[in-house]
Amino acid sequence: MTSLSDIRSTFLNYYGRNGHEVVASSPLVPRNDPTLMFTNSGMVQFKNLFTGVETRDYQRATTSQKCVRAGGKHNDLDNVGYTARHHTFFEMLGNFSFGDYFKDEAIAFAWELLTKDFDLPKDKLLVTVYHTDDEAADIWKKVAGLSDDRIIRIPTDDNFWRMGPTGPCGPCTEIFYDHGDKIWGGPPGSAEEDGDRFIEIWNLVFMQNEQFEDGTMRPLDMQSIDTGMGLERIGALLQGKHDNYDTDLMRALIEASAHATSSDPDGPGKVHHRVIADHLRATSFLIAEGVLPSNEGRGYVLRRIMRRAMRHAHQLGAADPLMHRLVPALVQEMGAAYPELGQGKSLIEETLKNEEVRFRQTLDRGLKLLDDELAALAEGVDLPGETAFKLYDTYGFPLDLTQDALREKGRGVNTEGFDTAMAAQKAKARAAWSGSGEQADASVWFDIAETKGLTDFLGYETLTAEGQIVSIVVDGSPADAGTGAVQVVLNQTPFYAESGGQVGDAGTLKTDTGLVQIADTKKVAGVFIHIGEVTMGEVRTGQGAVLSVDEDRRAAIEANHSATHLLNEALRETLGDHIAQRGSLNAPDRLRFDFSHQNGLSDAEMAQVERDVNRLIRQNTRVETRIMTPDDARALGAQALFGEKYGEEVRVVSMGTKADSGKGVDGQTYSLELCGGTHVDRLGRIGAFVLLGDSASSAGVRRIEALTGQAALDHLTEQGALLGQAAAALKVPAGEVATRVKALMEERKALANEVAQLRRDAAMGGGGSAAPDGEDVGGVSFLGRVMDGVSGKDLPALIDQFKDRLGSGVVLLIADAGGKAAVACGVTQDLTDRVSAVDVLRAAVAELGGKGGGGRPDMAQGGGASTENADAALAAARTVIGGVA
Repeated sequence: MTSLSDIRSTFLNYYGRNGHEVVASSPLVPRNDPTLMFTNSGMVQFKNLFTGVETRDYQRATTSQKCVRAGGKHNDLDNVGYTARHHTFFEMLGNFSFGDYFKDEAIAFAWELLTKDFDLPKDKLLVTVYHTDDEAADIWKKVAGLSDDRIIRIPTDDNFWRMGPTGPCGPCTEIFYDHGDKIWGGPPGSAEEDGDRFIEIWNLVFMQNEQFEDGTMRPLDMQSIDTGMGLERIGALLQGKHDNYDTDLMRALIEASAHATSSDPDGPGKVHHRVIADHLRATSFLIAEGVLPSNEGRGYVLRRIMRRAMRHAHQLGAADPLMHRLVPALVQEMGAAYPELGQGKSLIEETLKNEEVRFRQTLDRGLKLLDDELAALAEGVDLPGETAFKLYDTYGFPLDLTQDALREKGRGVNTEGFDTAMAAQKAKARAAWSGSGEQADASVWFDIAETKGLTDFLGYETLTAEGQIVSIVVDGSPADAGTGAVQVVLNQTPFYAESGGQVGDAGTLKTDTGLVQIADTKKVAGVFIHIGEVTMGEVRTGQGAVLSVDEDRRAAIEANHSATHLLNEALRETLGDHIAQRGSLNAPDRLRFDFSHQNGLSDAEMAQVERDVNRLIRQNTRVETRIMTPDDARALGAQALFGEKYGEEVRVVSMGTKADSGKGVDGQTYSLELCGGTHVDRLGRIGAFVLLGDSASSAGVRRIEALTGQAALDHLTEQGALLGQAAAALKVPAGEVATRVKALMEERKALANEVAQLRRDAAMGGGGSAAPDGEDVGGVSFLGRVMDGVSGKDLPALIDQFKDRLGSGVVLLIADAGGKAAVACGVTQDLTDRVSAVDVLRAAVAELGGKGGGGRPDMAQGGGASTENADAALAAARTVIGGVA
């Protein structure tokens, strides 16, 4: 029996011999077509070649392309398991010509491959052509010798292919196989065409025209070929089967499911095994490419597929999680052709197991609710939409999963009631948001979210991608086009939106008509808002756009974010388990981390933290991310941000290793945190870590600022240069700078004290013992002077010396303190019951343009605007003294 693996190789080798470049399958998440949720055909990766936007060093190509059809316009999910040829995941064999050969060679290649290499009987083959494509019909007659009755002309779009409403298009020819009159069905175009006798096996598209908005067409300058043949479908034919699920590959997966559940692969559970086998492929390939289950976008579609398979496993009686145990069988069957399966095996198994464990916790309750509701309904009545919504909202049952369960019972769902309940929940969410004090223009983003859908974030896996502009907001209102300052929303983006302390991404957004420099990215109600300036042309709603994140900026942000996780754990190890994050900033140029702690860090503690973080960086271990429930994450020792609200599942980021840490699956993880941000893939990419300092942020909260990567190295270089300059100026080695500076500071202090004493001696009249001159004011000796060359801080000491020399009296000194007046007044102890230094001082200060002043009855100080009115100040003092003497 020819295996599917052999058929794949035969196809690729045939076209390889005929001058085609054998090109690897592109990812399931398309990077160059924003209108697609998943890659659904072989031509997706070559779209820009067909339109002439891109050129490569080959004009012919052949592929076996991974495809998924389970969401959006191309959705085969509901039929999988119940029909012979529907799949969520399949492989599309194809050959392509980009302006090289055209109809003659394409038809000749196909006929030779089918009838010689695959050895199909010629009399079992027939074809369809577009009804006006006489050229293709004549080529089939010449190449294959087909009679007119085996060349069926089809006048509908079934045989005319379009890339979209506008763009490349052209007729196609489809090749059918006749299984014989023992099977019901008629040829294509007949009333019985939906039967299974005539099965389409290959479609050849002739891209020869370009269609415009007004409906007109013109011939393309570069005419091309795009073909597609399902591997599973041709495999069933070559293996003598009439059902794709009877092929060797699918049969191996079905038997693995049957063995794991101790059930008959062809018995009453046949449909269940088929669903599990198909969905195992789709989920495993998506997880291997980084798509993880979530409640939105591609992750939501993945979750729907996973949970559909898990419900069928439950119906087979599987008591324990099943899907992850089937992964080895899939790797054995397809791992050679697709190495990513083997490389991602552990992640696939873990993701499947965790999802099934969570789902099983709610499955029984959900199915019981469903049975109870059905028991209360009359026979044949559809399930109320409100109940279906409750299953979705409370138990995580997507609508299609409920419909699938009811299908087996001959029932349906009132989808109008479901939509009404969904709309009511959205209205409630909008009201809650509006009442939370969030940004005032949130309503416009809620409108976009409800009418256009949420933004799918691609930035965990890529920094460049295409997206489709779904809305442009200018001055707070939606617009059809934008110039100048704009806010752009797309269906998908690699730009990270500001969240969890990580700043939003910057970069460029380019369309056919304009260029936007994105300065920041924010998120409201699940909508990513790209904030920028149109620097060339204009951008329009509905356009496709090439999105490019500033790679250097993102790398610096990621380095700072990952270092913050290491810093958090290093602080806990150095200071104690009471450390808890109270805020952070992860910007491209620095990081800031606020944490609960009463006291500042000592130099030794700072040095220890810095050493620990750099030690982890040198480990250069891989940074791992898992998806799990918050409770499961905390059970593994993960830290959560205080006050943060977490949903049904979270991303859990693990970094570094530490023996017996007790954290992580193996108990050897250094840092384990709940975090939705982006991070380096290996710790070594942080480069270096330098602490800048520790300060108080608020009561009981400290703040650390630090640098990583090139910024850290630049800082160290700058500090080294400054140290070198200091060493040169001091004429000592760099290692002796601190000692030399300390000695100089002590010497400076001694000299300063000496100079201060000399100034005071000079002010006292040269340091002699002669009594200073005083004047009699109402029987009180008063000494008032304006001092030169004396600082304000010298005045109290001078006051005491003058008081000692006077023996009894009042002293008022005024000094010039950098353009302002410094004033001090002293009263000897024997006079304080008659004269207050505070009263005298305030009278003087008022004349100098100052206010207040204070102290004790024997000593008071104050200041004024200047010493210009010093004489008036002394006179005011005399008045106060004379009035109380």
